[in-house]
Amino acid sequence: MKKCVSIFFLSNLFFCACAQEAKWDSAYRPAAYAQKMEQFRSYANSAGDIIFLGNSITAGVDWTELLENSHAKNRGISGDISFGVLERLNEVTEGKPAKVFILIGINDISRNIPDTVIVGNYRRIIKEIKRASPATKIYFQTLLPVNNEFTARAHFNKDEHILFINEQLKKLAAEEKITLIDLYPHFLNADNKLEKKYTVDGLHLNAAGYKIWADILKKGNYLQN
Repeated sequence: MKKCVSIFFLSNLFFCACAQEAKWDSAYRPAAYAQKMEQFRSYANSAGDIIFLGNSITAGVDWTELLENSHAKNRGISGDISFGVLERLNEVTEGKPAKVFILIGINDISRNIPDTVIVGNYRRIIKEIKRASPATKIYFQTLLPVNNEFTARAHFNKDEHILFINEQLKKLAAEEKITLIDLYPHFLNADNKLEKKYTVDGLHLNAAGYKIWADILKKGNYLQN
């Protein structure tokens, strides 16, 4: 009887462990992905381009207007994940842009893609840009904090993943000798959450938030030749 009970107990533990292992899908692409890609491919490329590559946080502003820089180009797609960026990276590198600023990963976290896989994709993105466009300067930006005091989102209450990925990204940037722009601390409030005055919903930035981002880029002289 004891042996049966032990087997039953271990079986339940295995079942619980499997149930807690969240499923994730590398093939996910947001609904607008194909349409946005068609648009991006229709635009002219220039060796002077400054590309902003990412998801809705990147897509949510006119970078040319925000930075007062005609070379700034928006290549953000709402809902995109790191696998989606890898898939469309050739559209960015084919023009041999001067600079690429990358912010991606918060949707990966929300969709339960493992942290190590996300960081691995960062490395793949860096290596592919170096291979396809060696003269392009690469700028990777840390993930922004979130604030769970707004309407619930799948992105909330996963702060430890954001912190882990940001720390790994710093190490990766040093290894690959690219520029790391640490956005994260500039957007924190006293409770280590995204400052409410910079966001519309606890995830996306408002005009004040984008102004902070622009100031970081300008003060760091990241936009200069």
